[in-house]
Amino acid sequence: MIPLLIISAYLLGSIPTAVWIGKAFFSIDVREFGSGNAGATNTFRVLGKSAGIPVLIIDILKGTAAVSLSYFSGFEAGSTAFINVQLVLGVAALLGHIFPVFAGFRGGKGVATILGIVICILPAASALSLVVFLLVLFSSRIVSLSSMLAGVAFPFILHLVLHNANQVLTIFSIVVAVLLLITHRKNIGRLLRREESRVRLFSSQK
Repeated sequence: MIPLLIISAYLLGSIPTAVWIGKAFFSIDVREFGSGNAGATNTFRVLGKSAGIPVLIIDILKGTAAVSLSYFSGFEAGSTAFINVQLVLGVAALLGHIFPVFAGFRGGKGVATILGIVICILPAASALSLVVFLLVLFSSRIVSLSSMLAGVAFPFILHLVLHNANQVLTIFSIVVAVLLLITHRKNIGRLLRREESRVRLFSSQK
């Protein structure tokens, strides 16, 4: 049963929301423009909020839906085994988003999907990380920097603020932080060169 759930989680994560919406409604593959990623941020940048908002919401829901498959695992909710299954399914969905089978294995960076995953598994930690994201975003107007700092803050929030004692969750939080840095390595280069684009908050877009 568990292998089937893992495959299902990967396939959910593999739904290339940005690619499909871009092609269906705008005849554009967002991966050919902007940052070249099939994620919500690039969709906002290339196609505007009319496409970006649905992509953001669906990508978050992909993560929550994949983790929710754990309720079919047969383990008691809240048990160590149940949490472990949640983590495995979350990682499978994230890999699906980054390497989607339905879009030639060229996906996004996984920020929205990670949010959907951690909302299910660690709601308090995800809420505090979201606060970090918003504070950095409003002060810098740089989405990539906000995402990375929120990701790096995640394990510290979990361990130092929420006093997590589950080592598996601690390892998961560190993996999330490292993975966000890896998927944003090109952004890090642009940040160091001061070439990273800034978003226009509260401005009108398509």
